[in-house]
Amino acid sequence: MDLKTLTFVVVGLSFALYIGVAIWARAGSTSDFYVAGGGVHPVVNGMATAADWMSAASFISMAGLIAFLGYGGSVYLMGWTGGYVLLAVLLAPYLRKFGKFTVPQFIGDRYYSNGARLVAVICLIFISFTYVAGQMRGVGIVFSRFLEVDIVTGLLVGMGLVFFYAVLGGMKGVTYTQVAQYCVLIFAYMVPAIFISLNLTGNVFPQLGLGGAVASGEPFLAKLDMVVRDLGFQEYTSGNKSMVDVIAITFALMAGTAGLPHVIVRFFTVPKVKDARSSAGWALVFISILYTTAPAVGAMARYNLHATMTPGVLTGEVFAEGNGLNYEQRPDWMKRWEATKLIKFEDKNGDGRIQYYNDKSKDAEFNAKVEAAGWKGNELTVDRDIMVLANPEIARLPNWVIALVAAGGIAAALSTAAGLLLVISSAISHDLMKGILTPDLSEKSELLAGRLAAAVAVGIAGYLGYNPPGFVAQVVAFAFGLACASLFPTILLGIFSKTMNKEGAIAGMLSGLIFTFGYILYFKGIFITPMAENIPANWLFGISPEGIGSIGALLNMAVAFTVAKFTAPCPEHIQHLVEDIRTPRGAGGATH
Repeated sequence: MDLKTLTFVVVGLSFALYIGVAIWARAGSTSDFYVAGGGVHPVVNGMATAADWMSAASFISMAGLIAFLGYGGSVYLMGWTGGYVLLAVLLAPYLRKFGKFTVPQFIGDRYYSNGARLVAVICLIFISFTYVAGQMRGVGIVFSRFLEVDIVTGLLVGMGLVFFYAVLGGMKGVTYTQVAQYCVLIFAYMVPAIFISLNLTGNVFPQLGLGGAVASGEPFLAKLDMVVRDLGFQEYTSGNKSMVDVIAITFALMAGTAGLPHVIVRFFTVPKVKDARSSAGWALVFISILYTTAPAVGAMARYNLHATMTPGVLTGEVFAEGNGLNYEQRPDWMKRWEATKLIKFEDKNGDGRIQYYNDKSKDAEFNAKVEAAGWKGNELTVDRDIMVLANPEIARLPNWVIALVAAGGIAAALSTAAGLLLVISSAISHDLMKGILTPDLSEKSELLAGRLAAAVAVGIAGYLGYNPPGFVAQVVAFAFGLACASLFPTILLGIFSKTMNKEGAIAGMLSGLIFTFGYILYFKGIFITPMAENIPANWLFGISPEGIGSIGALLNMAVAFTVAKFTAPCPEHIQHLVEDIRTPRGAGGATH
């Protein structure tokens, strides 16, 4: 069976499973639609949370990011896993004790204000649409490659599938669908990683293979350093970020994780308070399987890519005559990816061979060798978001493994996209319409409004996926920064500060959101031309747009406390409510 047919079969079977589960567990009430009826077992919820969490950024883009950033990519691993510790300790059990469906509802009730609830909805929509843009780009990349179509067609196919099972099933359908998706995506991620680790280092565990040795006995990472250095790139194991930026990005990702609405809402689906904390622990266990493997996947993908394009790099003969892959003899996988326009070749010196190197290197000795060899610039553009999907093809693994990775990539992107769309729909139908605009809205009308909101959100998300402000993991990092700067401090103060009032919370959320979004806009130019070059010399305190949410969070808290000091004190009954939230007993079912 040829690769394309096999891919259709494997992906088709996985979708039959997801859609079947969505129909079996479809929502029949608002409780089912928003929080799966509040009766999900902690282990099941942990697995669903892991699938919700391990999005296109984790499955598709994170290893690609690590492949090109090397050591600097570790901030994503530390931030995205450390965030679950914050979530389990500081937020999940208390929010479950409070017992409401959504984050804006908690903020509205805790800060005794529909205005605070409205601001929380605005923050949530900004965060969720920024995040879902990365997921929809991942959806487009996967479908464009495995249907062998352009990314727009791939996006349209993915949008239709997300709409079908997210809008039909609600949170109940999505929860059990995500359990199935976790099983598919983790199997799809680990199988090629194990094969490639065995091929390169002889070690069945990729995590150990990363620190192992290649066939010659040379440490793998030392060999990889030599390969990238000989092509003018920065050594893989050297740091490429300042310490202050590393700390800022890590904190923004950690606090952003704990403040992400689509993650927090998962802890309303379990029966008891202790189950919320247990769910976070199980989620961390399931997530760690992929996250400890990602560095090996990224490093080995980078090694195989260079070895394929510049075979002489393995023997130190980068500039030998005739070195560089003959374009006419390029492998089939490269031809398939060229059809998606995510790999592009331009023969700048007309020799018919691929010169893939760092043509921006400042190394005078390296540049002299480049000039002597007659190279006229880097000729290959590789989108880093394809590295995980292309990895088994580059390593020449069997077709069934390649098809399995396709199914895993689709599962990862769609599971998180569905969770985010549910958060957006509940924010609009439950928090905005029923909570603020039309309080007497019937349950049936609210459910219909939620599904219509999700449908509109799918369309907007598809456009953002086509025109994102960066690659997948980078777009997702912006969403975390926004969550860190706006919702996380407000939720934290709502639980642990009896004196924080509505005026302080509203001012803090708005200041954190506006500052962080403005900073990202200034350097990244979402829908507009960037206003300044995105380089360390221009950054505030040397902090990149990916890490600026940490400053936004500090600004949020400073503004909140300042405003609270000069406005009316928090009512006494709200102070008693805060004390009750912090008592870890007696939570009932989620209410609305």
